[in-house]
Parts: sequence; structure tokens; C-alpha cells
Amino acid sequence: MITLHHLESSGSHRIIWLLEELELSYQIERHQVNPETGAVDSALQAIHPLAKAPVLVDDKQVVAGCGAIMDYILNKYDRSGLRPPITSSDYTQYQQWMFYSDSQLLPLFQQQARYEKLANTRVPFFARSILKKVVNGVLSGPIATEIAQHLNYIEDQLSANGWSSGSQFSAADIQLSFALETAKSKGLIDAKQFPNLDSFLNAIAERSAYQIAQEKAGSKVYALPVSTEPEISDDENSTAIAEDNNPQGESNNQALDGASSETGIEAGNGSGNGNTQR
Repeated sequence: MITLHHLESSGSHRIIWLLEELELSYQIERHQVNPETGAVDSALQAIHPLAKAPVLVDDKQVVAGCGAIMDYILNKYDRSGLRPPITSSDYTQYQQWMFYSDSQLLPLFQQQARYEKLANTRVPFFARSILKKVVNGVLSGPIATEIAQHLNYIEDQLSANGWSSGSQFSAADIQLSFALETAKSKGLIDAKQFPNLDSFLNAIAERSAYQIAQEKAGSKVYALPVSTEPEISDDENSTAIAEDNNPQGESNNQALDGASSETGIEAGNGSGNGNTQR
């Protein structure tokens, strides 16, 4: 029996989607991260020493990481043609797109999320204008520019067939979808500006395996509060001054440290128990 160890905000719904496309039997073990400490529950630590998800256990084989897990599943179980023949010209494109999102685009969103969190960090009031200037410069400058370059690149690549690796849907499209759904949740994909990206996302949303996976993952894509110029209001400055004068007071923003994931993609309702699928 295949067991997928699923952690919210890990993107492991991609593995569930692949398993559904291949119509395989599997079970899901749900894990959670403590929002205050960032610690993962001990059950996941026992499965893999890095306590990272997703992790797939197939008999005695333990595989970690989305790309490696998908490759393992396809090598062992794919009878549906979810990757082009290795001798075809589409296979090179497939190889690129299988690892593109996690290595190129998602790290940019993670950087963006860190700076957005930094913008909400409580600092002495006299330093807030400096912090605002630094955060604004990074978010509206190099990160925004590079994300736009990637989105334009993908838009152009999808113009030929609508899919990443030829004329047929493949596992690479599952991988690519995660980054594009992130971009859409941030309000970065407009149908007029990026018609191919919009069509791609609409096409995957219509696949029954995708819909089943979203339901079983118990998660949903949420939009992060993205702004090219995070606002730091006078009221916040006043609050900071008041707190400086009242060192015994506790900051309500302390809970923010663990409240959102770095990618900001998923929010799960995992309870730590396994559910057999199919």
C-alpha cells in the first residue's frame, strides 16, 4: 500500500493529483506544523529525519520531495502515458518543466513572502520608515521583475499547445500548476495579459483527478496579501511608541511569526490520522 505523508503548505496535493490520474490505491497520513513554534509533529520526524513533506512510503521504500516522488511513481506505475516517450522531442521539454517550478519560480515567491512578513515585523518606530523603504525596494524591484519575466516566459511556452510538454497533458503540467496557482492567488495572472496561463489553469481545474485531489488534500489556495508598497500607518507608529513606553505589554503580532507558510499556498485541516483512498 502506498502511503503519502501530507503536510499543509508543502504542495503535496500534487502527489495526490498524480495518484488520482493513475488511479492508484493509497492512503494519506496528515501532519501539521505548530503555527507558533514551526515544529513538525514527531510522527513525520519518525518517517524521515528531515521532517519535510511530502514523503511517500511504498512498502519499505521511502521517497521525499515532490520531484523525486513523482519520478518514482511514474517509473513504477505509469501506464497512462503521463510523460512523453524518452526518445521523443517532447521529452526534453518535459524534463525541464518537471523541475522548473520548484527550482526557479517557487523560490521567488518564498523570498517575496519573507519580505512581506518582514514588513509586518514590529520594530522601534524610528526604524519603521527605513524598514518600509528597504521592503518596498525589494518587492517592487528585483523580485517583482524576475517573477514577471518568468510568467512571460511560461506564457510564451504555452502558446504552442496549451500544455508544457507537447500536445498532451503530462505530469510536468501537474508540477507547473503549483507555481501558477500561487501566482494567480497573488493576483499576478490576468486573463487579458496572460491568456495562455489563464487557459492552462482553467483546463487543469476541469480535470476530475485534480478536483478529487483538491478535496482529499483538505486544502485550498489562498491569496497572500501582496503589495508592491506595504503600508505602515501612523496608527501603527503610535502603537509602537505606546508599546515602547509600556515594555510589559505583549505584542499581538507575535502570533504572526508562524501563522503563514513561506509559500502561502495551502492551508490544511489535517488531523494526524490516515485515510485510505479508493
